[in-house]
Amino acid sequence: MLIEFSVKNFLSFKNKVTLSMEKGSGEENLDNIVSNNNLKLLKIAAIYGANASGKSNIIRALTSAILMVRNSSFIPIGVKWDFIKPFLFDKDSKNKPSEFEFIFITNNIKYRYYFSADESKIYSEVLDAYYSQKPTNIFRRTDTNVYEFNNDKNKIEALSLNNTDNKLFLATATTWNYDKTKDAYLWFVNSIDTFNSFDNINDKDLLGLVSGENNLKEFTLKLLKEADILIKDISVDYEEKEMVKLEHEVLDKNNNKSTYKLNFIEESSGTKVLFTFAPFLKKAFETTKVIVVDELEKSLHLTLVEFIVKLFNNKEINKANSQLIFTTHDTNLLNLELLRRDQIWFVEKDFKNGISDLYSLDSFSVRKNENIQKGYLNGRYGAIPFIRDIEDNMFNNLK
Repeated sequence: MLIEFSVKNFLSFKNKVTLSMEKGSGEENLDNIVSNNNLKLLKIAAIYGANASGKSNIIRALTSAILMVRNSSFIPIGVKWDFIKPFLFDKDSKNKPSEFEFIFITNNIKYRYYFSADESKIYSEVLDAYYSQKPTNIFRRTDTNVYEFNNDKNKIEALSLNNTDNKLFLATATTWNYDKTKDAYLWFVNSIDTFNSFDNINDKDLLGLVSGENNLKEFTLKLLKEADILIKDISVDYEEKEMVKLEHEVLDKNNNKSTYKLNFIEESSGTKVLFTFAPFLKKAFETTKVIVVDELEKSLHLTLVEFIVKLFNNKEINKANSQLIFTTHDTNLLNLELLRRDQIWFVEKDFKNGISDLYSLDSFSVRKNENIQKGYLNGRYGAIPFIRDIEDNMFNNLK
């Protein structure tokens, strides 16, 4: 599980910001919290902000750091990480590396992993493991090629000779079978995923679902039913080049049941998104995962977004205690009966200097019965667009 993620000097985030999944103040909505390794962690984090405020940059920061870990062993010497972009509206920042830090739990061990990098090389890197209350340093890397090791010095020092300027040592050490980095590395590979959207599925992606593999078909049909999308069955028409068809059951005016099959491409965008999301939901509810989505409500009705949020917060359904982090404009979720104050986050950009900031609703004095949707739309918490009054002549020069 993710405890917190921090980023500095990446895109619009010049200064360090931290997204924390630790429980804040307040004892409401306790089903939204899970205890792990003596910590109380949140299952959901919803991130709000105006267009161009930088909220998608949080997702891009997470994605960039995860991809660097996953692909580090495969990048050739001298090849650049083209998605690492520092804050450019500052003479000092644009020449400094971006910084990323993850604190997480895997296999009941808490880890802290930090690195700084630009597009050409890694500058520093640290992995700490909490086998007890105090951290044990696994390795420390400074000045790109200077390494410190407190344990297994001879073994791990030899592994550092296999690393290069542009590769993360976490990946290199694991590739060479160093056991103390393995679990941390595999957390990035298997336990956290980021997505831009779920609306680009095609028929070929659905074939595994239709086959009933791992009861995915049954799970998907049940998910659709709970979302009030009445699809009775999923099948494949092999005479139409493996075209996936969805079987709808409807009632005529005499309440007689009839079934009709529609091609998947003819379904609504919301139905398609739920189909795409289904395999990830099933896996998340069976194996602890962190799912990160930019614009969760894209192509989904507002009630379906709320439905997905409730699934993750429901301890009887989300038995693996997986976490969902997403950006959204859906203010209907700003409801203290649905989300805790510490589960609601805002991104606001200072358009005078281009710097984005990230902060939680928990940093405000909010009453338990307060209408936070109204408060947000009225600008009480910031992170909304500033719209100037329309002047009669403002478009004259465009005519």
